[in-house]
Amino acid sequence: MKITKNIGFLLLGIWLIITGLFPLLNFGFSGQGVFMASLAIAAGVLIILGR
Repeated sequence: MKITKNIGFLLLGIWLIITGLFPLLNFGFSGQGVFMASLAIAAGVLIILGR
């Protein structure tokens, strides 16, 4: 298995996995929205910048 060298796509993958697991595991915490939004913004910026 090859792991991508693009940090933006790596963060996007992590975001997608976490977004899918939270409802399945019935898990959440008080800063979840801010954390997920920050991760999504970071991934988007890095993808746009091509990193």
